[in-house]
Amino acid sequence: MKQPWIHNAKTDGWLILSPPFLVLLIIFLFQKQIQGLESSYSFYTWLFLIVFVDVAHVYSTLFKTYFVKGEIQKRKLLYIGIPLISWVLGIILFQFGGLTFWSVLALVAVFHFIRQQYGFMRIYARFEPNNWSKRIDEVAVYAATLYPMLYWFKTPRAFTWFVNNEFDWLQNLPDYTGFITVLYFGILMTWLIKTAFEAFKTKQLNIPKTALITGTYLSWYFGIVYFNNDLLFTFLNVISHGIPYIALIYIREIRQKENSQLNRLLIFKSVMGIFLFIGVILGFAFLEEFLWETLVWNEHFSLDFTVPEILLQFLVPLLVVPQLTHYLLDGFIWRKPKKVS
Repeated sequence: MKQPWIHNAKTDGWLILSPPFLVLLIIFLFQKQIQGLESSYSFYTWLFLIVFVDVAHVYSTLFKTYFVKGEIQKRKLLYIGIPLISWVLGIILFQFGGLTFWSVLALVAVFHFIRQQYGFMRIYARFEPNNWSKRIDEVAVYAATLYPMLYWFKTPRAFTWFVNNEFDWLQNLPDYTGFITVLYFGILMTWLIKTAFEAFKTKQLNIPKTALITGTYLSWYFGIVYFNNDLLFTFLNVISHGIPYIALIYIREIRQKENSQLNRLLIFKSVMGIFLFIGVILGFAFLEEFLWETLVWNEHFSLDFTVPEILLQFLVPLLVVPQLTHYLLDGFIWRKPKKVS
């Protein structure tokens, strides 16, 4: 069986498929030491996980959108409209209070994270027929991601997505944890049996798809349900989401494109260009977080500059624009154009 790699086995294996497995291995081997970092090296863990991975992956989207002249010309209204809509929506939401603002943004972020796992699964299943087997794979991916989140909504965790109490309003729902737990493990067993049966019957196994779904189950279950620790959740959540996304952008939008298609982005295709690519997204990420820290949070460093409260209702939604634009654009930029019959 020809495996449906995005680039090749080595690149896909290390950068897209292995992160959840490697992170879990590190956690189980050095769990006590990692938990100790939470108080000893909080600035450095924040800098690496949040700034250099989570925020940086948002700006990698630039290489598929705003840095591509032809893409901007083709869908100018989309690329101008989404940031404006993001800012306006943010301002409106902020009028209902900071908790409402961050709660809605957290739900949008969760949806984005879930859809990324589904999208990777579809890429690795792109050569397979649309039959019952693919439907089970799709249900499995959604179960792997939705169950931990639904469990979180009803079972308070020692970590947050953005801010404290962001999901508290969902605790008023009837207790459904018993039902969804049975359903979750039922779907997992169905997927395992289906996968084993297909492999036994056909003597073939879609390795990247199977690894992707397995990694999704492991990272989301252990990160949210099994462990109840802020740093461990962030470690699993951020690395498993951010690194594969950055790798996909570089592979699809730079490495696999013809030189004639890249134009000014050709400089990023060389070995040194990889470091330049990383430097660009890290630079944007650091600039954004510098603005957040100095103007809003003042947690990790501060310039002792106080923004008037009345301006925060415009500033906070403005600072969220890159992130929300990334979430919303992802619903458009990965769609395949419909075939004209």
